Amino acid sequence: MKRNNQSIQFLKTTLGVALLITIFSRCNSSEGNASGQKAAPPEVPTVETFSLEKGMLSTEIKIPGELISFQQVDLYAHETSFVKKLYVDVGSEVNAGQLLVLLDAPEIRSRLAGAESRWKSQESVYKASKASYDRLLETSKTPGTISPNDLDQAHARMSSDYDQLQAAKASYREITNSLDYLEIRAPFGGVITARNINPGAYVGPSGRGSENPLFTLQEQKHLRLVVSVPEAYTSYLEQNDEVQFKVKALPQDMFKAKVKRQARALDVRLRAERVEMDVYNNDKKLMPGMVADVTIPLPARDSTFIVPKSAIVNSAEGIFVIRLQDGKVQHVTVKPGRTADGKTEIFGELNVGDQIVTTGSEEIRVGTAVAGKNQGRK
Repeated sequence: MKRNNQSIQFLKTTLGVALLITIFSRCNSSEGNASGQKAAPPEVPTVETFSLEKGMLSTEIKIPGELISFQQVDLYAHETSFVKKLYVDVGSEVNAGQLLVLLDAPEIRSRLAGAESRWKSQESVYKASKASYDRLLETSKTPGTISPNDLDQAHARMSSDYDQLQAAKASYREITNSLDYLEIRAPFGGVITARNINPGAYVGPSGRGSENPLFTLQEQKHLRLVVSVPEAYTSYLEQNDEVQFKVKALPQDMFKAKVKRQARALDVRLRAERVEMDVYNNDKKLMPGMVADVTIPLPARDSTFIVPKSAIVNSAEGIFVIRLQDGKVQHVTVKPGRTADGKTEIFGELNVGDQIVTTGSEEIRVGTAVAGKNQGRK
């Protein structure tokens, strides 16, 4: 019994010593960890930066364009008439003033004959009244032979007959001019691209005898290249800037043209400016209606800040670049411009020599301490 009590007492003593050793060990471990954390300062992340510089960025844009004839007209008959003879057809190349079609209107010739008759008749009446007035005027030189009233009436009759004669002449000239309209001539040199009549056809002004034009005439040796330049690029174009273009029908050929006309206003639907270039087509390779792939150079006019495209962050908060100022992060709002070869123009409150993060990210928060690793000029 005594031996059992000694064994129990020994076991309690052993367990107590083990417990004290465990507690002491844990305390030492906690103190060691605490002292270790205080000794190691937090690491500052390092990012790649570059010094901001100004430069000039020359780019080009490719937009579709359309070739149209420099001049184009739909030719209608001025007088209601019939087609008497055709002198041209589709594809005919004509010169300015060349006769295209001869029309016939018998009723106009009848009106002309009547007008000529009235003219001759009125001319005879005027001659008679003038002769009467001249005799009275000569007789009146003898005092008391002719009353002043009779002389005045004779002069008034002569003046009235003269006015009637002039009206008859004007009516005759008007009908003569109508006969001139029976000859349809080319207003300028070009190519007939449409024909809607045949001999004997009844024609007239649009809506009165003819809904379609007699011919469509286009000037094709001189063409217009028309493009709609987006608003963002309108400030880069000037008069006589040279552009290049291709057409699908001739993929191996490169054509050139110069800017000649600018609308100086934006289309309300496209928000683009109409720009026209002159194209001389003496070899007739090009045709009106062709769609062109136009390359327009956009040379830089002024130096601007240029950064790698990766430096620009486009987030829900806006578009910005990350600048390091005294080791702290700043977000600077910018407006991007043109992009070429991985570089982009930017506009904002920046200064030459600012340290800009090369690869921007929303994860780099404002006010964060960051060390910059300068890679020089980008």
